[in-house]
Amino acid sequence: MPSPPTTTSLSVTQTINGSHSFTIKGYSLAKGIGIGKHIASDTFTVGGYQWAIYFYPDGKNPEDNSAYVSVFIALASDGTDVRALFELSLLDQSGKGKHKVHSHFDRALESGPYTLKYRGSMWVW
Repeated sequence: MPSPPTTTSLSVTQTINGSHSFTIKGYSLAKGIGIGKHIASDTFTVGGYQWAIYFYPDGKNPEDNSAYVSVFIALASDGTDVRALFELSLLDQSGKGKHKVHSHFDRALESGPYTLKYRGSMWVW
C-alpha cells in the first residue's frame, strides 16, 4: 500500500511600514468651519492599500462642542479587512509642539493593532 501523501502549508504575516504627512496650511482659518465638516488628505498608498485622513477642526459630533478636533484614519481601498498599527502626531505651526492624541476606544492609541474594515475608518480625537 502506498504511503499517504505529505502536505505542508505556510502562513506568512508581513509588516509593512509607511508614513504620510498631512499638513493643513491656514489652520486658524479652518477652525470655525463647523462641527461635522472636514478637511481631507489626498489618498495615499501603504502596503498596497489606499488610505485617507479626515480632519474635523471643530469636531465631528455636536457633543464635541468644538472643544476637540477629530481625526479619522480611513481605509479607502476596495477589498478586505486590514489590521493596522499606526502612530498619529499632531504638531503646532512651529512643527515642535506635539499634542496629546486619545482614542475613542477604552484603551491607549498605542495598544493596536486595529482592524479597519473595507472602506471603514477608525477615529481619534
